[in-house]
Amino acid sequence: MNNSIHLFGLDIHWYGVIIACGMALAVLLAARRERRLGLPKETALDLALIGIPAAIVCARIYYVAFSWEAYAATPLHALYIWEGGMAIYGGIIGGVLAGWLYGRKKKLPFMKLADLAAPSIALGQAVGRWGNFVNQEAYGALAARPWQQRFPVSVFIQADGQWHFATFFYESAWCFLIVAVLLIAEKKNRLRREGDIFLAYAFLYALERALVEGLRTDSLYLGPIRVSQLLSLVALIAVAALFLGRTDKKPLPAAALACAVLMGAAIFLGHPWIALAFAAGALACEGIGLARKRE
Repeated sequence: MNNSIHLFGLDIHWYGVIIACGMALAVLLAARRERRLGLPKETALDLALIGIPAAIVCARIYYVAFSWEAYAATPLHALYIWEGGMAIYGGIIGGVLAGWLYGRKKKLPFMKLADLAAPSIALGQAVGRWGNFVNQEAYGALAARPWQQRFPVSVFIQADGQWHFATFFYESAWCFLIVAVLLIAEKKNRLRREGDIFLAYAFLYALERALVEGLRTDSLYLGPIRVSQLLSLVALIAVAALFLGRTDKKPLPAAALACAVLMGAAIFLGHPWIALAFAAGALACEGIGLARKRE
């Protein structure tokens, strides 16, 4: 697969073009929403100018930190970002930190800025993941059965001449779905309080990543644990706790029952991380429902 074009003496990589398109669409979406959220004009552009560079730097730092063995002999190569190697979670962390600093400087509510950014982050991820398709990366394990060997279930990888689960596509489709859910919820005034949109994004993305990460073959590890799965599960539990913390009512027995059943499934099936993700999901959904009832 040709992943670049030669134009005016330069090699322009499709990966970079796709990422740039994702960023541009994300900024345009945020610009259309800033007035609705009561934020000053050009807030979206200002956030992008500081948030995108911070996200790129932190995405690289995150990747290098958990892949240090590949750079220990030649540390200078950690700066060669054009050679590849960035992590989305690092980018999100960097963008959030930049947004927090921007909010402090401009005296704007951080959670409102986070609400502005959330659908745009998801849109940028949804588009950007197609850069992985062009680069033939971020795919999953072998798709061994014949019925699995077709897109979008799997993707043909030229490097080994085999079909692999199309995990990049799973995440892209899920992130497009997140954008739709958040925008519809915003339009119908379902997520009313400052921070609700961002927390909903964090929960939905973490749920997807906790599940899909287990299919990938290029995960970053902390010992025997996939870092992205661990961070996703921490995010799921934290968001569930934050939603529940916004109401003085206790969760209904159905959530506790779902948690008990899923934890039992973890012991029986030997997949505690996946079961815990679903348990946290049930808890968070119950919390969201209770918070809405309170209002």
